[in-house]
Amino acid sequence: MHVASLSLTDFRSYPAVELDLEPGATAFVGPNGQGKTNLVEALGYLATHSSHRVATDAPLVRHGAQRAIIRSVVVKDDRRALIELEINPGRANRARINRSPVPRPRDALGLLRTVLFAPEDLALVKGDPSERRRFLDDLLVVRAPRFAAVRADYDRVLKQRNALLRTAAAAKAGRRRSPRRQDDEAAFASAGAGDVQSTLEIWDTHLVRHGAELLAARLDLVEALRPLAAKAYATLAPTSAPADLDYRSSAEEADTGEKLSTDIPTLGTNREVLAERLRAGLAQVRQAELDRGVTLVGPHRDDLLLSLGELPARGYASHGESWSFALALRLAAYDLLRADGGDPVLILDDVFAELDNHRRRRLTEIVAPAEQVLITAAVPDDVPPELAGARFDVTAGSVTRVR
Repeated sequence: MHVASLSLTDFRSYPAVELDLEPGATAFVGPNGQGKTNLVEALGYLATHSSHRVATDAPLVRHGAQRAIIRSVVVKDDRRALIELEINPGRANRARINRSPVPRPRDALGLLRTVLFAPEDLALVKGDPSERRRFLDDLLVVRAPRFAAVRADYDRVLKQRNALLRTAAAAKAGRRRSPRRQDDEAAFASAGAGDVQSTLEIWDTHLVRHGAELLAARLDLVEALRPLAAKAYATLAPTSAPADLDYRSSAEEADTGEKLSTDIPTLGTNREVLAERLRAGLAQVRQAELDRGVTLVGPHRDDLLLSLGELPARGYASHGESWSFALALRLAAYDLLRADGGDPVLILDDVFAELDNHRRRRLTEIVAPAEQVLITAAVPDDVPPELAGARFDVTAGSVTRVR
């Protein structure tokens, strides 16, 4: 798979830009702040419908513009597909494939598959659990686009359930502050608790159903990533303690009596087991949720645990070890996507400047055979000679092919 062209309209700093690309290595070179990362961010967004830099769409639209448009021709097995994505902050995005509108933007997912390395990846090791959950979910969507709908359904149910819990918590606090006769207060509290409880049970059913599907897929993914990440880390940091992955579920933390781990044998036959554990976890924390006004059990509170030897990577890994682990996770994702069929497009956003000579050589050896590698660098010397293919100079929003 490779990207044959990229066209942007009002995306980030670009009023308009059109690039013809080719297989092999391509470098975008220029000083920081000139728009290099904006180019590869657009391709990452086209592949996942999310940015590796920001959490919302508004910053992706050029200041003063109402929308941004990304267009790209993607080639796979000699078949070409034109993908167009219109980004409309505050409104629904729109997508077209080969100039024909599709019902939902997520219907265009899967046509372009990318693996993107960036300085922000250090947060996979040192950052909050949300960074690692996002890594897993984005990879799930790239491998099987239907999980975009699963994740959207779960997020929708979670939002509704949290709104109900906040309302219940606020009402409870208000009743404590407002003087009432004891019998009226008891009657009101009893009726209100019954209404909340019955409504919560409905949302519990939806949360458990969508949550079990997402959780099963994550567990299956972690099991597939574990040996690949360990191998990649050993290649990048051969003298370090071995790397390992595990999955921690909030249902386990809720003390349901059983450990939830990635040794569950198969995805399909265990969704019912996972659903029961999620349901038990929700029951365990019911009163705490009503007091705090937030859902305390579910995939949105889980974590991907990274360890080096017997120690957690977060807090114990050195800067170099953290970088190697983050790279190992991306390389594992790359290997997994290749095993699914076809090379994804590799994007290296200002990565080589962050690496010592050993890690730079190792990473170069791994990525050089890829069908297409897109690199951003502040200076030409940051691009390894083995990846010296096509080059574009990027200065003040102008992108020029170097002949």
